[in-house]
Amino acid sequence: MSTSLIVPFMAEQWVLIAALAVTLMMLVFHETRKAGPALSINEAVQLVNAEGGIFVDVRDAADFGRGHITNAVNIPSAALSGRISELEKFREKPVVVVCKMGQSAAGSTKALRAEGFARAQKLTGGMMEWDAQKLPVVTQ
Repeated sequence: MSTSLIVPFMAEQWVLIAALAVTLMMLVFHETRKAGPALSINEAVQLVNAEGGIFVDVRDAADFGRGHITNAVNIPSAALSGRISELEKFREKPVVVVCKMGQSAAGSTKALRAEGFARAQKLTGGMMEWDAQKLPVVTQ
């Protein structure tokens, strides 16, 4: 499609373009509200190290065993509500939630925030990004 055809198309289909723009804005707004802010790997490591926080890995035990961040605690997403007490000493500290790709950590982060862990945040990119940056992992 040449540039000369784009402008007339946009003029004729302005309703569709406006609907697309609104839909995209709503999606972005919803995703950012769902779990609060996300941290890059560098931000997460600095925050955990500087303030005595913790990485909470919400993947299942098999994935956790194949490789996880040093000193991370494994609490699968499905078990989080019943195991919140294990994190009690980190209530006022940074809690960085880690999953496989950075997507499913959002729900766990939201649940932690609802339980009073105001500093809970998810790790952008999850363990896939951690591995892509060739950062060290612990295997069992």
